[in-house]
Amino acid sequence: QEVGAIQQGYLVLLGIHHSDSVLDRDYCIQKLLNLRLFDRDDTRLSDSIQDIQGGLLVVSQFTLYGNCRKGRRPSFDAAAPPTQAREIYDDFIQQLRHQYPHVETGQFGAMMAVESINDGPFTILIDSLDKN
Repeated sequence: QEVGAIQQGYLVLLGIHHSDSVLDRDYCIQKLLNLRLFDRDDTRLSDSIQDIQGGLLVVSQFTLYGNCRKGRRPSFDAAAPPTQAREIYDDFIQQLRHQYPHVETGQFGAMMAVESINDGPFTILIDSLDKN
């Protein structure tokens, strides 16, 4: 069953750290909405997602905080526990939709088959813990 889909835009894999706050949420939303990653005519990287009215497909992804430095199994200690993560995820989506109308989501905590066609050179990490 298809839960969310977009055409041109961003597939946002949202990892939630156990220390994430409203400031982290706001930082990430502003980066998503204002980064210039789209071309207009021959001008390189001139347009934001808002400029092209592209879609945002936001999928929760706790495995982004998997730490594989030790042993043979990843540690997910840095990821927020499910109850906290769900609250932050829902708040993130609500605030993002408040600022931008073209937002779709996955289903929090579900096993999902996510399909993406990468049309361009970008896979970008926005890390609010590394904003300074």
